[in-house]
Amino acid sequence: MSPASTASSARLVARTRVLAVSSLIGLIVLGLAWELWLAPLRPGGSWLVLKVLPLTLPLAGLLKNRMYTYRWLSLLVWVYFTEGVVRATSDQGLSAVLAGIEVLLCVLLFVACALHVRIRLKSAGKDAVAADAARRAIETGAPSDPVPTTSTKP
Repeated sequence: MSPASTASSARLVARTRVLAVSSLIGLIVLGLAWELWLAPLRPGGSWLVLKVLPLTLPLAGLLKNRMYTYRWLSLLVWVYFTEGVVRATSDQGLSAVLAGIEVLLCVLLFVACALHVRIRLKSAGKDAVAADAARRAIETGAPSDPVPTTSTKP
């Protein structure tokens, strides 16, 4: 893998990481504010604020850049997306607006997680192939890429 593409992949990974972390924090803050102060189901807050607890679990994994966390969070986010769609279409006023914001944050989080995983796997795959070819060339004394990339047939 060339240094330019490695640097490009590293920048994209960093950007998707920032987007994932910021949208997850946004979902946490939105959930807390929504259910405690902005538009709770009952005056004074509701127990529905506990829906935020599962969102706090992946935060440490995202900050440590663990690929597994990005993968399972991209599945968990659909629960919150569904809640947002249901409440956006059934609630009225501020609660419907907050639900729309929740849907937007969920989509951003999913896209960030999916791109993050895809970019890291793609870059790891190219690095693994290059390392394997170099190892094989050293072991056998053969060129690292014996298969020509261009056709010589007339």
